[in-house]
Amino acid sequence: MSEARLLIDLTLLVGMAIPIVALAHRLSAPPLVGFFVAGVLVGPNGFALISATDEVELLSELGVALLLFEVGLELSLSHVLQWARAVFIGGGLQVGCTLLGVAALAFAFGVPPGQAIFYGALAALSSTAIVTKIYADRGELDSAQGRSVISILLFQDLCVLPLILVLPVLSDLGDADIGVLGIEFLRGLVIITVLMVGGMFIVRRTLDRIVLFRDRELFTLCVAFFCIGTAVVTASAGFSIAIGAFIAGLIISESEYGLQALSDVLPFRAVFSGIFFISVGMLLDVSAVMTEFGLLLALLAVLFVLKVALAAVSVLAVGGMTSTALISGLSLAQVGEFSILLASEGLRLGLFRENDYQYFLSAAVLSMMATPFLISVARPIAERIAPSGRGLQRLSDAASADTMSDHTIIVGYGVAGRYLARVLNAAGIKCIVVEHDAHLVRRAREDRIPVEFGDGTQPAVLKHVGAHRARVVVFAISSPTEERRGVAAARDLNPAARIVVRTRYTRAIDELMALGATDVVVEEFEASIELFAKALESYRIPINRIWQEAETVRTEHYALLRGTGQPDLRLDALKHLGIHDALELVEIRDGAEVIGTSATSLKLRRRTGAVQIAVVREGHPIYRRDSAFHYRAGDTVVLVGDRESLDQAIALFQK
Repeated sequence: MSEARLLIDLTLLVGMAIPIVALAHRLSAPPLVGFFVAGVLVGPNGFALISATDEVELLSELGVALLLFEVGLELSLSHVLQWARAVFIGGGLQVGCTLLGVAALAFAFGVPPGQAIFYGALAALSSTAIVTKIYADRGELDSAQGRSVISILLFQDLCVLPLILVLPVLSDLGDADIGVLGIEFLRGLVIITVLMVGGMFIVRRTLDRIVLFRDRELFTLCVAFFCIGTAVVTASAGFSIAIGAFIAGLIISESEYGLQALSDVLPFRAVFSGIFFISVGMLLDVSAVMTEFGLLLALLAVLFVLKVALAAVSVLAVGGMTSTALISGLSLAQVGEFSILLASEGLRLGLFRENDYQYFLSAAVLSMMATPFLISVARPIAERIAPSGRGLQRLSDAASADTMSDHTIIVGYGVAGRYLARVLNAAGIKCIVVEHDAHLVRRAREDRIPVEFGDGTQPAVLKHVGAHRARVVVFAISSPTEERRGVAAARDLNPAARIVVRTRYTRAIDELMALGATDVVVEEFEASIELFAKALESYRIPINRIWQEAETVRTEHYALLRGTGQPDLRLDALKHLGIHDALELVEIRDGAEVIGTSATSLKLRRRTGAVQIAVVREGHPIYRRDSAFHYRAGDTVVLVGDRESLDQAIALFQK
């Protein structure tokens, strides 16, 4: 009978959640809010459709375990080490200062020390799920504020395990012997360390053998065994099963099989994590909270101000701009889902005073609901308080931007901007980079690239680096909002400049062109063109013809790939005519056998069938054949011939 009751309760939970979460999606609210509302409606404080919550709480524990297992899989420790400074300094300051600040306030109002520290821990964590989802939807994960926010969230996720371990210590802080509590905490750390070290050794070697069977079901079963087995070990040691699941995820993430394991778990995450958040909503007593609604709003306001200020200070401490720090602070102002997990553990351990748990749940739900709005207004607020132009600093030893003209401005020093700057620098073309990530600015200086620290989408910054005198302005950033603002500002400053924008999204092409972009490079389409070119090379189509067709696709703004244009490629006609003559440009490499020889002594046509038209040296073409002329490394030779002749000639110049 109990099994049937459990199935009925599950049906009600999921059935109520579907339309409510769909409505939350339509209103651009986080799905977590929909889960909370569904829990309130079906719970004992709502319509009382589910009065006994024991079975649901059991499922919620499994949901938390799976949620933490998935977080462990995504939280690669090696990836954390790549951002070590931003993660450990920025994240450590944010978590530490917020925890201590809230704990001090709570202690000042008479809360016992253990509970005060617990309240600080709840306030220190933000919502990884909500913030990363919103930033991904806005295309700003690679922006300066995106990197700052993700770095702090990574550190917060790393803190979940230690905080869960310390909760029993906090619950007995006033009654138990400190030495005994310290021994218990050290015992937990030893168990966790043994599990991590031993698990990495066992998991890698086991999965190395399992994958040899090429059976995905067997692989998934093995991953599930490690998750459940680690949870059982930690539960036997007196800890939560969620800790074991989190450790199992971390262990597997450090192997080469982490990505596949994550893909196997993701389809189930929504169901189990949804059940967890619904069960939390079932515990929320709305009527009790409404009686103290004014006090709740006051507490929420204090929490927002404190978290925004401390997160902003943490970003500034690792070299971020003031505007970036403010945007990051507003993005991290909410209470996180792992705070709710800590709260459920703390409730079991008696760490809440009287009605404080209800206040906490209400504040958490309201802060999560406010997150999309806070992120959307963060940029205007930050620009009003701290315009980017004020934070501009000269960090380059190169020539002053005030005297540069006919140069290229590169906004963003990520992978694309870095490669472009190096190529232009090597070609002797004047360029300057604008970047508002201090880490990337330092990297540009190490690469000896002229760089300015500032927001390259702001008119004041662009004018400072000579946008009104520049020939080309390139936006190599990954933020649709910043791309649009930057293009409009650059076009207003320089109507004659060539403005090139890299974007991820096709939908941005028309709007960017309307704002003044000359060329829009779409990442996914460029990959398609590269595939197109490689495929045509296989059919021995001349490379210059392939370049011509690729450029045609670009000049039509990818109309062919977007499905808005008709193919006008005449490659088939060339094939049927049997014309495969081509023009080829070959750069002579170091160590090539032609170096030191002349065009007459090489006897290129007799040896290969190809004909040399010219040699380009230091930008100047040389057409005359002179026995005194000798090839050098770095010369570019212009050749004509059929494909076989060209291939043989290329081998001579590049061998």
